[in-house]
Amino acid sequence: MRSLLFVPADSERKLEKAAASGADALILDLEDSVAVDRKAHARALARAYLDAARDGGDGKATSDGNTASPALYVRINPLDSPHWQDDLEAVTGGGPCGIILPKARSGEDVQTLAATLAPFETAHDIGTGAISIIVIATEVPASLLRMHSYIDASKRLEGITWGAEDLSAEIGAARARDDQGAYTGPFQLARNLCLFAAHASGAGAIDTVFVNFRDQAGLRREAEDALRDGFSAKMAIHPDQVGIINDVFTPDEAQIARAQAIVDLFAANPGAGVIALDGAMLDRPHLKLAERLLARAKGPAD
Repeated sequence: MRSLLFVPADSERKLEKAAASGADALILDLEDSVAVDRKAHARALARAYLDAARDGGDGKATSDGNTASPALYVRINPLDSPHWQDDLEAVTGGGPCGIILPKARSGEDVQTLAATLAPFETAHDIGTGAISIIVIATEVPASLLRMHSYIDASKRLEGITWGAEDLSAEIGAARARDDQGAYTGPFQLARNLCLFAAHASGAGAIDTVFVNFRDQAGLRREAEDALRDGFSAKMAIHPDQVGIINDVFTPDEAQIARAQAIVDLFAANPGAGVIALDGAMLDRPHLKLAERLLARAKGPAD
């Protein structure tokens, strides 16, 4: 996946529009974007949306002309709230691809969620372990001190992402960015820890949202920085952000051709530790990067 778009699950209009956004994944949100008195309504709409998608979807074209349906995830409420088990009970039967776990405190929360999902999957005749987990791992300070706990937390763990807004409120930071728009030190640390924890656990590293959806140039710069540093996807809060994110995280033809050339050269010289290509000396780390790029180029449908 390149792009994951948040959609308030209590808004039929936004759910309808999101399907044609071109996002690789939609996150039906039951948490921050839904008021407490609308949680039950949001659960019902999310379940209906999941059921409709499972029964074949609407076949509408996306913004880039494709008719492929996006993967569907649900962001439940955090485990220290009274709502999360009701969320799971409502949506599991719809067969979402995964659950987004917000405000996680450690890998133990991932394990708790995984254990709770299992009987719901059994009750709805869904294979145990079929529903994956993406964790938002930096929204509470304690999580930053236990990022290593996500390693081997669960086979369900598909991705790790981070967030600045909730963390900012938790630590009393006046703002998360400096005058040039760059994240300040505490939030750069959270971002970097997320990146390393994701790669150490074998999960996808997913960059956080860019909240100013009107600043397309700023979004592109931030997405390019995320790709440069090792993130493989980015979350979005508005459909207009999806096209830019997809463009940044999709390798172009020249990049694909070079990566394929590197892979082919190493395949033709299996005993070589170093090869030469276009005047540059390349070793095994370059091969690994080329393989990653080719895997990313295949896209979510593959």
